[in-house]
Amino acid sequence: MSEVNMLSAVTLIVKDMDKSCSFYSHIPGFKLIYGGSLVDSFTTYQIGKFKNITFLNLQLKKSLDDDLNESNTKNHFGRIIFYTNNVDRLYTYFKTNKSISNLILIENEPVNDVLNVNYSIIVKVDNRN
Repeated sequence: MSEVNMLSAVTLIVKDMDKSCSFYSHIPGFKLIYGGSLVDSFTTYQIGKFKNITFLNLQLKKSLDDDLNESNTKNHFGRIIFYTNNVDRLYTYFKTNKSISNLILIENEPVNDVLNVNYSIIVKVDNRN
């Protein structure tokens, strides 16, 4: 098994961008780098510096009926991006470990993006709903 060795970003779905930004902007160490206003549907905060950078993203859910991704999941929580040395091995672990595989929905097998970064996307946690 390949271990997760760092979180890159966490995206949370929020109902009120203005209140959410007001809260996160007052946390010491959270630096607003994108969005942050009442009219923005996406906001990013940077936490940390240099090699220890993590991002907190806020994505606005405009209404109860919004489809925030292709899976049409109304309980969509957002997403967590983490680093691992071997995404193929971690993907296989997620797929074959029944304690995990029964709780998640994986969008795709690991693929390479335009920057040759290998990734896989988990689109739903607690897949029992």
